[in-house]
Amino acid sequence: MLQKTNQANLAESDHQDHPESHSVFGFWTYLMTDCVLFAALFATFASLWHQFAGGPTGKDLFELPGVAIETGLLLLSSITFGFAMLNAYQQKSGKVMQWLVVTFLLGALFLFLELREFSQLIAEGASPQRSAFWSSFFALVGTHGLHVFIGLIWMAVMMIHVLLRPQLGEHEIRRLACLGLFWHFLDLVWICVFTFVYLGSVV
Repeated sequence: MLQKTNQANLAESDHQDHPESHSVFGFWTYLMTDCVLFAALFATFASLWHQFAGGPTGKDLFELPGVAIETGLLLLSSITFGFAMLNAYQQKSGKVMQWLVVTFLLGALFLFLELREFSQLIAEGASPQRSAFWSSFFALVGTHGLHVFIGLIWMAVMMIHVLLRPQLGEHEIRRLACLGLFWHFLDLVWICVFTFVYLGSVV
């Protein structure tokens, strides 16, 4: 009886020394606030849909083939990150690094093409100051691009972690899982952007 009591006390003490992490729950909470942010930006864009102020429209300037390439790159990066997570659970740090590098390059290429699109739109007279439509467009798509940039920085930090700690612990895997949630969330937001902003403006 005394032995069982001692074991229970030791288990309780160990639980107090190593409390369960609430980082994943906290990150889900953050994603919910980000959902509210993007919902507000989508609502703003929808309310200013036809406010062109006599300037160019989305139908005039949007190039769907280029945007489709951007979409394909981002969706593919979500798949490659999934491969990185599968290898992380199997403790294959070398494979994790390889897939993270591929994901990073795909995300960086997406961001490069998006910035090039912005510069082309501005050169054609569709700057954020031109009309309410373009102001809301740049606010929405630019905010998504900023999130992708932050995700790339986070990914670079995680690659350094994996490089320095070949044996992935629970802490590193949890961080990768949170980054995966963030990256997949950006994919979902971009699908909405592609559907409602680009396709909705052209069709």
